[in-house]
Amino acid sequence: MRLVFLLALLALTVAAAVYGVRSGMIDVPPDWNPWEQLDVNAEPNFLTRYKLDRLSERAEQCQQVLATTDIEYQRLDNRVTGPACGFFNAVRVERTTSRVGKPFSLSCRTAVSLALWERHVLDPAAQRHFGQKVATLEHFGSYSCRNVYGRAQATRSQHANAEALDVAGFVLEDGRRIRVLKDWEEDGASGAFLREIRTGACRFFDGVLSPNYNAAHRDHFHFDRGPYRVCR
Repeated sequence: MRLVFLLALLALTVAAAVYGVRSGMIDVPPDWNPWEQLDVNAEPNFLTRYKLDRLSERAEQCQQVLATTDIEYQRLDNRVTGPACGFFNAVRVERTTSRVGKPFSLSCRTAVSLALWERHVLDPAAQRHFGQKVATLEHFGSYSCRNVYGRAQATRSQHANAEALDVAGFVLEDGRRIRVLKDWEEDGASGAFLREIRTGACRFFDGVLSPNYNAAHRDHFHFDRGPYRVCR
């Protein structure tokens, strides 16, 4: 009976605390309040991933968060483009913190993940390794109505729903070019930079694939918001 009483008391205490936080009666900093909207510019903590995942089911809230980032974009209409292919709550990205060359389409939640990665991983790593910013993000595209690896019998790729982006390399402010294909195994700053930003991407994306995964990714990073967590 004593154990039952203690468990009941604990449950009541937790319920009261939750009510207090949600109602505003208990003052909790926004970054540590699980019911507050995600702040892309705030230092990530253990609640960041929870808040990011929550945007998957909240289309308008996702758009509100995306509007606070440095990404320049145009909202896209929802549409089906083929069997199990199309856009939902997606945007056309025209610029991030860097130039992107040809604009690309991403779901809102994947675009928010990209903004988090640039803000908290890519930009700090470029400053740390090279003392300058990334001027251009080079990519192989995002949306493509196709199966995984283009195989006829495979499942649909995350690219088929604008949930993935393939990043090939970067151009720094001084014009120096860093490419996954030629610099991944490099022992100096370029290789260390690429390996750091790959690992850092795992904090904000579900699928992160690099040359360590297989030969198909020897020349790019694949970042996606998908059903499986993998960091290779």
